[in-house]
Parts: sequence; structure tokens; C-alpha cells
Amino acid sequence: MNNDLTGRVALVTGSVQGIGLAIATALAQQGARIALHGLADADQIAEASRIILAAGAGDVRFFEGDMRDPDAIETLMSAVEAWGPLDILVNNAGIQRTVSLEDLTRETWDAIIAVNLSGALHTMRQALPNMARRGYGRVINIASVHGLVASKEKAPYVAAKFGLVGLSKVAALEYAAVGSAETGGVTVNCICPGWTDTPLIEPQIMARAEKYGGDRAAGKAELVAEKQPSARTADPSEIGALAVWLCAPIAHNVTGTSIPIDGGWTAQ
Repeated sequence: MNNDLTGRVALVTGSVQGIGLAIATALAQQGARIALHGLADADQIAEASRIILAAGAGDVRFFEGDMRDPDAIETLMSAVEAWGPLDILVNNAGIQRTVSLEDLTRETWDAIIAVNLSGALHTMRQALPNMARRGYGRVINIASVHGLVASKEKAPYVAAKFGLVGLSKVAALEYAAVGSAETGGVTVNCICPGWTDTPLIEPQIMARAEKYGGDRAAGKAELVAEKQPSARTADPSEIGALAVWLCAPIAHNVTGTSIPIDGGWTAQ
């Protein structure tokens, strides 16, 4: 399988840490030029850039853009496209807060929907037509296992991720006939991680750790055991490896899918 991404430009939103950085690193290992993005200070940007270049990226640049703001997203996408024709778009940026429906505020709902769903819509809307004109493009949306199943106290997050799965299916259908097996076509897919070792799940780990006197390992074990039959978290690099495979020309007929990496969570 040819995984060479030399010369390809990849934008990974939310890519200065966690799953986003792991995906950006995996793409960099195949020679892609990486557009980094996220909420970060100068030191974080410098460290993420160092990691990406060390992995073998053809180039790396950081781009700003508030994913809650459609105008900022338009500016972000135009800047990336000017840097190099965008071949790969990974919508990874996301925020999370566990809260009951009773205690959910309008502000929390609006923020989570804006970043996790509307932000992806606005990047896709601008990226896909250009990909179609070139006959190759990959959109990979990090939709979470919560794009397939629900959990209590996660109404806005689950709603956004279910919406992202549906949005991805529509986009996949609209662009399914573009290009060819030789050019690679234009595909839109979701990766749906279960519990993964990232800062995003840290508040949930520590909430459970309280009953064990602050024992993080015990809190993590309880969290994972609640849903994930493997009793193992995923490493972000595993999500990166799948993203790389989806970018290969051989994956030209894999579109509109939602692929769990969840230790059997959604098999139950």
C-alpha cells in the first residue's frame, strides 16, 4: 500500500496536543506538510512544531482560528489554502463538559455545538469543492464513540457528535463520484475513539479518583471498565495510524463510514 503523502497538505484542527497532535505526527511521518491549529501559547506551538518536523514533515506552520466563529474559520481556511492546496482535513478540535440536562446552560450548549459540529461544517464547506476540483481529498472527522452511542450527562457533546456523523454521511454522498481509483477520489469518514489517553478525559478520571483517595489509576480503571470491554484505553497514535490509512489511494471506496476504536464499547 502506498502511504506516501509527500507534497500533500494536511490541516489538523486542535493539533497541539492529544489525538490531534498524534494524527498530525502520523501524517508527518508520511511526508505531509502539516498545518497545525489550536489554542496554544508560543512554547506549545514551538514544541508541537518540533515534534512534527522531527517526524519527517515536509513543512509545518501554525494557523490561528476560533472554531466558534465562522468568520475566523473562513480566514483560517483561506490562509491554509494560500500556503498550499489543502488535500487532507482532519476536524479534531473539540470541547467537552459533563453536565445534566437540568444543569445545562445555554452558553455551554452553544459552545460545544459550535466547536464540535458547526466548526466542522464550515471547514468542510470550504475545503471539499477545492478537493473535488483536484480529484483527491480526505476529510476525517473525529466523531468519538459518542457519535454512535449516548451517555448520561453529555447531551451537548453527544448531540454534536451524532450530528457530525450525519453531516459526514451527507458530504460523503455528495462527493462520492469525484475523482477515480487512480487519483484517490474524495472521501469523508469519521473515526470514533472510545476512552483514549488524552487531557480531555482527565476531569472524568479525577472525579472517580476522589472515591479512592485521589488514586488516579483506580479512577481511570473504573472509568474504562464502565463502558470499554477491553479494559484498555487507546493510545492517540492508534487513531493517527488509522487516519494515515484512510488517506491512502487504496481507501478511495471507504467513504461515509464511522470507524470505532473503542475496545468493544459499541459492540455491546
